[in-house]
Amino acid sequence: MTTDKEFRPGSNGHSISFQVQPESTVQAADKFCDKVKKYGHSVCSVETLKNRLPILKWLPKYSLTDVQSDVIAGLTVGLTVIPQGLAYAKVAGLPPQYGLYSAFMGCFVYCFLGTSKDITLGPTAIMSLMTGTFAVSPVEGDATYAIILTLMSGCVQLLMGMLNLGIIVNFISYPVINAFTSAAAITIAFSQLKHIFGLKNISREFLHMVYDIFAHIGETRIWDMTLGLTCLFLLFFFKKLRTLQWKDENPDDVKLYKRIARKFLWLFGTGANAVIVISAAGVAAGLIGLNIKDKLSITGELKAGLPPFRVPDFTLQNGNITQSAGDIFTKIGAGLGIVPLLGLIETIAIAKVFARQNNYRINPTQELIAIGAANIISCFCSSYPITGSFSRTAVNSQSGVRTPLSGVVTGGLVLLALYVLTPLFYYIPNAALAAVIISAVLQMIDYKIILILWKANKLDLGLLLITFISSLVIGIEYGILVGVGLSILMVLYPLARPRIKYTTTQEDILVVQPDQGMRFPSAEYISETIIERATTGKNNKSVIFDFQHISTIDYSAVMSIKKLMADLHRFQLQVVLTNVNSTISVDLEKADIPGLMTFSNIDKASHQLNYTEPTDIAVIHL
Repeated sequence: MTTDKEFRPGSNGHSISFQVQPESTVQAADKFCDKVKKYGHSVCSVETLKNRLPILKWLPKYSLTDVQSDVIAGLTVGLTVIPQGLAYAKVAGLPPQYGLYSAFMGCFVYCFLGTSKDITLGPTAIMSLMTGTFAVSPVEGDATYAIILTLMSGCVQLLMGMLNLGIIVNFISYPVINAFTSAAAITIAFSQLKHIFGLKNISREFLHMVYDIFAHIGETRIWDMTLGLTCLFLLFFFKKLRTLQWKDENPDDVKLYKRIARKFLWLFGTGANAVIVISAAGVAAGLIGLNIKDKLSITGELKAGLPPFRVPDFTLQNGNITQSAGDIFTKIGAGLGIVPLLGLIETIAIAKVFARQNNYRINPTQELIAIGAANIISCFCSSYPITGSFSRTAVNSQSGVRTPLSGVVTGGLVLLALYVLTPLFYYIPNAALAAVIISAVLQMIDYKIILILWKANKLDLGLLLITFISSLVIGIEYGILVGVGLSILMVLYPLARPRIKYTTTQEDILVVQPDQGMRFPSAEYISETIIERATTGKNNKSVIFDFQHISTIDYSAVMSIKKLMADLHRFQLQVVLTNVNSTISVDLEKADIPGLMTFSNIDKASHQLNYTEPTDIAVIHL
C-alpha cells in the first residue's frame, strides 16, 4: 500500500511529493528475528570468545623463550610489589599484610582476561590513598569497609565494561588527571614524613598534616630519621642503576663478564625496594638482638599465613553497635563512584602508554572487564581496591615480559612470601617502608607540564592549577570532582554558547552562521541573539539562517526555529534556511512549521527574500 503526500506552496508553483511505504507487521517481525539471530551468532562465535578470554589468543603460540622472559619479569616485579604492598597498606590505614593480600589475585585474573602484556595489577599509591580516605573502619585494624569498597568497585567497573562505557574516561582531561596525580603524590609523601621522623598523632588531612609535622618536629626520633633519610638516598641512587646507558661502539664485542656485571647492576637497581627493606630489617633485628630496643619504630606482629577465601562481611560489630550494609555504604559515600573511576582511568592510561611504546594494541572495553573481575575476585581474599601500577608495569616491561603469564609468577611469589616470610616482616622499620613509598610517588609529580601549558593553552593550565589546589586544600576526593566538573563545563560551554558569524548583505539581509550544531543547550541562545541582531539598529533585517555547520537538530532546536519565525514575523520580517541537509529537512517537514522556506545556497535565499512577502507560509525547496 502506497501513500502520497504533497506540499503545494502558493506563489512559485514548486511542489514536493514523496512516498511513504508502510512496512507490514510480518516484515518487521522477520527483520527483528534476523537481527536477533545475527547478534546471537556474533556473541557465540569463536572470535568473541577469544576477545573475552585473550589468553586463548597468545597461549597456543607460547614458547620456551616466552617462559624464560616471563619468569624473570614475574620474579622481578614480585620483588618490587612485596615491599610496596607492605608500605601501601599503611597509606590505606590497614595492617601491612593487607597490602600483600591485594597483590596476588589480580595478577592471576588479569592473566586470563587482560589485553596488555606489560600491565600488572595490585595495590597502588592512589588506590591506597582513596581507601584510606573513603573506607577507614571505626574498628582498629579492620578491613570490612575496604573489602566492600573493592567488591563494589569491581561491580561498577565490570558493568561499565559490559556496557562499553569506557568512553566516560575521555571526558576527563589530561590536565585534571595530571593535577590529581601530582596532588595525590604530594599528599602521600607528606603522610609518610611522620614515619621518617618517627612522629605520632599526625592528622590525615593535608593542611592539618603539614601543620602537625612542623609543630611536632622537635619530637623527631633520631634513629628513625637517620634510617629513613639513608634509605631515601640509597633508593634514588640504586634506581639510577637500571637506567644506565652503556656507550659501546659494538655491543656484540662486549666481554661476557661485563654483560654479567651490567645485568647484575640492573637487577640490583630494579630490586632496590627489596634490597633496602631487607637491609633495614636486618639493622632493626641486630639492634633488637643487642637489647637496644625502642630505637626504631618497626612494623611489629603481622597475621601469618594466607588470607581466607570467603564472602565479604556486610556487617560490622563495633562494640555494642552493629553496622549494617546500608550504614557502611552510606559512610563510604562518594567513594563508591570515585574509586572505580580512578581505578579504570589509571589502568587504561598505563595500558595505552606501554602498548604504544611496545607497538601493540589493547582493548579498552576488555581492560574494564579485566580490572572489574580482578577486584570482584580479589575481595574474596581480603583485598582492598587494586588497579594498574605504573612503576611495576615499567619494571615488567623493562624486564622483557612477553605475555600476561608473568603475573602468575608475581602472584606466586607473593603467596610464597605470605606463607613463609610473614614472621620476618616483624622487623621491617616503618621508616624504610615510608622511604619506599616516597621514592615511588615523587616520580608521579609532573612539574614540567606547567611550562608546556603556559606556552600552549593557558585555559588548561588554569584547570590544572584549580584541580591541584582544590585537591590539597579541600581534599583529594573533592579535588578530582572539581576537576571533572570543570572539564565537563569546558566541553559543554561551546555547545551552549557557540560562536555565531553575522554578515549583512547588500540587500540589508542578515546572514547568520553558527560554527557548530544546534541542540537544546544552544537552541534558545541562538534564536534570541538572532532576534536581537535582526531588530537592533536603524533598519530591521530579514534573516538567512545558514545550516552549513549544523548536522543534526533536536526537538528544542525545532521549537526555537518555530519561535524565531513567529517573533520576527511580528516585525514583518522573514527567516529562511540554507544548506540544510536531508536529515534535518525530514525533521523540519515532520514539524510542519508554518512559513518555513529552505534553499540550497545563500544567493538563492537572498533572491527569494527580495520577492516574497512575509505572509507566505509555504514549504519551499530550491
